[in-house]
Amino acid sequence: MNVADFRRIALSLPGVEEGSHMGSPDFRVGGRIFATLAAQAKGYGNLLLTPDIQADFVKELPGVFIPVAGGWGESGATHVRLALANEELLAGALRTAWKIRLDKNARAKNRPNTSAGRRGKPRKST
Repeated sequence: MNVADFRRIALSLPGVEEGSHMGSPDFRVGGRIFATLAAQAKGYGNLLLTPDIQADFVKELPGVFIPVAGGWGESGATHVRLALANEELLAGALRTAWKIRLDKNARAKNRPNTSAGRRGKPRKST
């Protein structure tokens, strides 16, 4: 697999749009990023997974999936070594990141907006 394959597969998922974050291509659903090509020069695509799912991917295929260094990696950001992935593996990994983002988007949409109720509220006069 290569960068063109990563882009093709990501864009084949429902509702996905390509954008750019800090000069690197990214892939979004509902306006939120789930994958990037920020490390494409190193032969990686990046997936935004949960830490638990990242650990499963790395344990199963440590040569293909590598946590991103630092805090991003600790939060689930994961490199996928494109040259070592096949179509089925890459498609499944991208679909997993996409689904995680869809679920987060749905939870955020259903969360009550507590700060809106405080804005514009008249203060009690003393």
